[in-house]
Amino acid sequence: MRVPDIIMKKRDGGELSPEEIFFLIDGMVSGDVPDYQMSAFCMAVYFQGMTPAETAALTLAMARSGEIVDLSAIRGTKVDKHSTGGVGDTTTLVLAPMVAATGVPVAKMSGRGLGHTGGTLDKLESIPGMRVSLSEEEFIEQVNRIGIAIVGQTEDVAPADKILYALRDVTATVESIPLIAASIMSKKLATGADAIVLDVKTGTGAFMHDLSQAEALAGLMVDIGRMARRKMAAVISDMNQPLGHGVGNTLEVIEAVQTLAGEKRGRLFDLCLELGARMVVMGGAESSIEAARARLNDVVDSGAALEKLREMVVAQGGDPAYIDDPRRLPVAPYSEYITAPCSGYVASVDAMTLGKAAMSMGAGRARKEDSVDLECGLVTLVSIGDPVEQGQPVAKLYASSTSLLTEGLSVAAKAYTYSAEPIEPPPLVYRIIES
Repeated sequence: MRVPDIIMKKRDGGELSPEEIFFLIDGMVSGDVPDYQMSAFCMAVYFQGMTPAETAALTLAMARSGEIVDLSAIRGTKVDKHSTGGVGDTTTLVLAPMVAATGVPVAKMSGRGLGHTGGTLDKLESIPGMRVSLSEEEFIEQVNRIGIAIVGQTEDVAPADKILYALRDVTATVESIPLIAASIMSKKLATGADAIVLDVKTGTGAFMHDLSQAEALAGLMVDIGRMARRKMAAVISDMNQPLGHGVGNTLEVIEAVQTLAGEKRGRLFDLCLELGARMVVMGGAESSIEAARARLNDVVDSGAALEKLREMVVAQGGDPAYIDDPRRLPVAPYSEYITAPCSGYVASVDAMTLGKAAMSMGAGRARKEDSVDLECGLVTLVSIGDPVEQGQPVAKLYASSTSLLTEGLSVAAKAYTYSAEPIEPPPLVYRIIES
């Protein structure tokens, strides 16, 4: 096989064989296929697309480019969840303990935040002493002992994805749905889950702004997982406004603990019920979605879900005092409210703009190597459709300096618009796709 022939075939709209795709990915990882040829391949895929079979082959080739994590020593059906990223998206910290408290093992490998989207590992590291790097043996032992562990992926998982993503980032091919699907699913397949629930975001704060694109991506990823013999489901959820009220690492941990304690209900909790119910059914703890929802409500009401988070924090070296009283978690010292300039109804709480405001104050990364300020961010106090009075606070921002606070305020204020007439809020869930 010759690389130029493979590129030409895809450029002209042909369907590549699994052998051709594996040859290309193996050559990229070994260094035999140079960046300029892989860049040409990415552009050909961007314009011509890929069939589900091609995308599945690309996903498997990328998954097999590095370590395949063997979780067979963990008892029960291992269920994983992946979100395509959003603002105020604290689902893992709420969802994983809820599901684990029902008896379904949660062995989760997560990532760090990039751009306007938050990362689970950064949030966990807001808890003093929390360790997010475990050996594979420690990881498996912890899940078998307490039913839950959340750690970072090793550099050996799907190394082809890291190479390909870097090329896509500089060649304007990030938005290709087959390449996005292969990127996400290669890591999921390599990390050993038996069943996967996908939370595919759509709206202003999501990578997929358009609902039809989100549906196409979700359907393709479900098909890939099914072809790889995984149980699959995808929930297409709204990201036109932040999911939770906290945006920023420590602020999101505080909200997660309060949600598990039963002190907060809202969009964050409701989405965790939808995602969690499918994880519980896939994991075999309940036979119907309705029964699974009821079970998840029970573990929150009884305190079992919060206790499961506490167990995980203790097991991974964190101080449980911050779970017992999340108000002890430090937040940035300078704060100020944004207020409504008029009376009426909230017409928009633009998620992307608020994510950028938090990022401007240090809560996010522009590049993977950047550091983050765990204590800064913002708390939204209203949602789309809420009535407001002139001068009413609609958000509170926290920053480490007055200059950063001023910068954040100037960006965040643009996220809010108002209407004199009542506004219908967007739905939380648009569609559910199950294999």
